Amino acid sequence: MTENVVVLGAGYAGTGAVNKLQSELEDNARLTWIADVDYHLVLHESHRVIRDPTVRSDITFPVDRIADPSTQFIQDEVTGLDVDEQTVELADGDDVEYDYVLVGLGSQTAYYGIPGLEDHSLTLKSLDDALEIHEAVNDASQAATRGDPAQVVIGGAGLSGIQTAGEIAEFRDEHRAPLEIHLVEALEEIFPGNDPEVQQALRDLLEEAGVQIHTDDPITEATEDHIEFDEGEPLDHDVLVWTGGITGRDAMDDVDLENEHNRVTTGANFQTSDERVFAIGDSAIIDQGDQPAPPTAQAAWQAADVAGENIARAIENRPLKTWEFEDKGTVISVGEKAVAHGVKPAFGISLPVDTFGGYPAKNLKKMIAARWIADITSWNVARRSWSSL
Repeated sequence: MTENVVVLGAGYAGTGAVNKLQSELEDNARLTWIADVDYHLVLHESHRVIRDPTVRSDITFPVDRIADPSTQFIQDEVTGLDVDEQTVELADGDDVEYDYVLVGLGSQTAYYGIPGLEDHSLTLKSLDDALEIHEAVNDASQAATRGDPAQVVIGGAGLSGIQTAGEIAEFRDEHRAPLEIHLVEALEEIFPGNDPEVQQALRDLLEEAGVQIHTDDPITEATEDHIEFDEGEPLDHDVLVWTGGITGRDAMDDVDLENEHNRVTTGANFQTSDERVFAIGDSAIIDQGDQPAPPTAQAAWQAADVAGENIARAIENRPLKTWEFEDKGTVISVGEKAVAHGVKPAFGISLPVDTFGGYPAKNLKKMIAARWIADITSWNVARRSWSSL
């Protein structure tokens, strides 16, 4: 009997799982890949497009470079999952039947009920989003003057917000654009919840780049031309970018699976409350004991490898593997510079410091992205992308 295996999403989770499944599935299984775009985007480098749209050709990879000829690809929006009928519901096409399905649809931006925020802000969740931010920043700078610079506000000082601010600062400097850049964070410090040493290193780079940092005061409302705070004075904006949080995709709204805020809950083996449905990446809350795995590219890469193997194991009635997230450190870019923190030593060589910058951090960030590109395509392709990473 041929088993129908369906993977949903072309982000890190979906793409990584397809890559693994293509090497794990035997002739008794047929693989179908469904996504709303026909390419994979290296999302953690999408902020580069804000400064230079030509970078997109080096960080997007058509699915036909990744999918084997035997893998069927369907470009369509997933609108639902019927676990009783074992079908994936699509916006335009017919339902797709499955025997096993892996949900890797990613996330969408969370606005936390802040009035006006969704209507008046841009986000960074896709290639189109990055291009839209570039156009908005460019247009605002064209309409501004040195005496009356355009105000660009980025809400949320996590990874995406910090890297977005850094790229807009580089755009300002390269084009001598009349821009003032503000990074806003509701909590006490940027890059919340992380080591004070890396927080300070990032703050130093941002301030060196001329980014004005506002912390410890949440946004309470957004209008067409300003944001309001719980305590501070309103802040005008010509461009408002919101990177402040994520929630699950609408396609998971009514699915009959255990979930939290549209993110499906799974065991450490990625199996959901339905044994034929697996979930990974931002679509899932994966049991990792006291703390779920973080919604990061690193976690999705690791999870995809094990999840792909587990579906093959499920088909063969073999025990499933459990997964434990291994934090291998964080590398964050601020324009052309970068900060690395908590990076695990390689080849038995220990690092003399826990947080570092300069060329070592910058090249490490390039290498991480290049390694992923090589895994899903080839090292030749990764080398061609190097200068844009």
